[in-house]
Amino acid sequence: MGKFRDSVDTKALRFAVGFPVVLAAAFVFCAFLLRPDLPDPVAISWTADGGASFAPFGAYAGGGAVLIIALGWLVLFQAAPLSRPAVMRRIMMGTGLFLSMFITSVLAAGLVGQAGLADARESRVDLTVLALGSGAALSLGVMMGFVFKADRQWSLDDDRALELALARELDPELAGDTFRMWVHARSSVFVMIAVASLFPAALIAVALPWLGALVAGLAVVAAAFLCARVKADRRGLRVLVAGVLPVMDVPAAAISTASAADVRAADYGGWGYRNHGGTAAMLVSSGPAVVVHQTDGRNLAVSGGSPASAARLADVLTRVAARAHGGPSVERAPESESE
Repeated sequence: MGKFRDSVDTKALRFAVGFPVVLAAAFVFCAFLLRPDLPDPVAISWTADGGASFAPFGAYAGGGAVLIIALGWLVLFQAAPLSRPAVMRRIMMGTGLFLSMFITSVLAAGLVGQAGLADARESRVDLTVLALGSGAALSLGVMMGFVFKADRQWSLDDDRALELALARELDPELAGDTFRMWVHARSSVFVMIAVASLFPAALIAVALPWLGALVAGLAVVAAAFLCARVKADRRGLRVLVAGVLPVMDVPAAAISTASAADVRAADYGGWGYRNHGGTAAMLVSSGPAVVVHQTDGRNLAVSGGSPASAARLADVLTRVAARAHGGPSVERAPESESE
């Protein structure tokens, strides 16, 4: 899989696969909108003496969609391999776009030319649709050929990957000093929130929709506050409610000790985020947690998910705190899987 990604422009490949499919689906959809005004069967070719060849509407629409996809893929796929010259890839991308849209224009012109007629032999290709569609296809194909970036691009993800690789090369213990996990309340708690709020909100919405929406929104917010993303690394500890709202950010130098413990949420003010009396807590349930003592005398508690993950989080925080204070690194505990 790695060799394939190294040899193919994945962005160009996604476009090559998706564009003809979307274009064919749009053609079929528009064809069905014209279906009530079309004769049965429809003409698929015309002769100079007024004759015509016919096909069922389904065959015309389905065959046209297959033709759009097949020819589009045939040309657009030539722009995906990185081994080919950049100029060739640009030409293939522009030509593939033009060809797909040109075929769609021809098929659409054939249908529009038959709309409103009882006998398909009296129809002809609608030249206005054909001219407009062909012109748009040609101009967009030329533009695609110019704007398509056929050269290999270096992205921000590559920068981050390189930075992380260099850091791990210089410091093999960096990976061991990093720990991330999600913690959330038990499923029964979310079921209770749904029963206690969403069902009544549905009934209230019958009379007052805005009030029902408000009750439902409050239920969603309450459920979100029972989920958190916990991150521990050499910078310290960060806790984000629902994975987006930061509520705790403790630098490693501010951590004195960290230990795993079995706590009761009621002792810290209840579930969710609490901060009073010099103690902060983000507990999604009672049970395994990590209690952190800070150098300024303040304490905080964070749900640890399972006993193993709580012990792992406490071990990482203890080690990074010792490193930040300039002391010897603490012996690493056996690693365990996080949630």
